Order: sequence, then C-alpha cells, then structure tokens
Amino acid sequence: MNSVLEHRNWRYATKKFDSNKKVSDEDLKTLLEATRLSASSYGLQPYHVIVVSDQEIKEKLKPASWGQNQVTDASHVLVFANFTDFGEELVDDYLDNVGTTRKVSVDKLKGYSDFMKSKLLELPSETKQNWTSKQAYIAFSNTMQAAAELKIDTCPMEGFQAEAYNDILGLNEKNLNAAVVLAVGYRSAEDETQHLPKVRKSKEELFTII
Repeated sequence: MNSVLEHRNWRYATKKFDSNKKVSDEDLKTLLEATRLSASSYGLQPYHVIVVSDQEIKEKLKPASWGQNQVTDASHVLVFANFTDFGEELVDDYLDNVGTTRKVSVDKLKGYSDFMKSKLLELPSETKQNWTSKQAYIAFSNTMQAAAELKIDTCPMEGFQAEAYNDILGLNEKNLNAAVVLAVGYRSAEDETQHLPKVRKSKEELFTII
C-alpha cells in the first residue's frame, strides 16, 4: 500500500493509551518541528501550542475534558490555542522574521505588509477569532498526520471546556484560547477500537470531479 495511505489507515482516534509508554524526547522534537512547519494563512501562525507532560496538570485538565482518561493516560497533551485578538504587531513581527530569515529589507516588504493589514485588521472581533481558530486547526491536523508517520498514536479532542483549560493553563492573560486538544502517546493493547474497520464515506459520495 502507498505509504501515504498506510499511515492514514494505521491511525485512529485512540480511546485508551498505555500510560507506561512515553514519547521519546527525540520523537517529540520531530513532532513539534512538524507542527512548526505547518502551513498557515499568510504564514502568520496566529496560535500557540502548549505541550503538557506534567501529570499534575493533566489531572487538573481531566475534569475539564469530560473526565476522559486520554488526557491523563497519554504521554503528552498538546493544546492548540488561537489568538483571541491581534493588531498590527501580528503582521509586523512576521515581516521582521521574514526580513531576518531571507535577508530582505523590511522596507521592501511594505506593500505586502499593507495588503495583509488591509485584509485582517478591520475584521470584527468574532471573525478574527474564527480565523485564528481555523489556523490552529491546520497545524493540529498536520501534527496528527506527522504523528502517524512516527507511529505515535493520537486522539483529537474537542470534548473539553475551553474556559477551564484557559484558567488552568493561564491562557486568558496571554491573549489565547484553547481551540482543540491532541492527546499523544501509544495505544493500549486493551483498546478494542484499534481493531475496528475505518468507517468513511465512499469516494462517490464524498467527491465531485469537475
């Protein structure tokens, strides 16, 4: 089977992790670098990822995660938090990075800067938050697939109380909101879900080729 499809057939939303197995520092470093390299609109990456390995913090997060054991049994919990608001600094900081990385004068990037600011800064607050949340999901999805390539199991989680996560992790004062959570680790042999066939729509139902 094509390796691209093999990885995607191998992964599933892990319901029970082996709490004794931990992701190595090397694999975690690779996984986070894959996250860092994710695409985002304009390249702005308007989000932050909190990597939780501390067991006490995971225990605090569990009640805010509808009591799901994945949070406490997983090796790490990755919380993808979107910016709740932004101003010119989002674009300015990015273009400073562009100038440094590509050795380009920031003055030469003014046209691009003005264009981005004209499209983003006047958006309503709710639209801004919706957009930054979508960007976090792009990185989240890329991380999940990178984990599958490393044969690291994951469980994507939307079943949690964002407000409680924000309080526990101190996100409110950082202009961040917990958008989506990814539990990361290794499947337990007792997780029967891993043996179930994948259920997806047929190609005919899902795709329209024009």
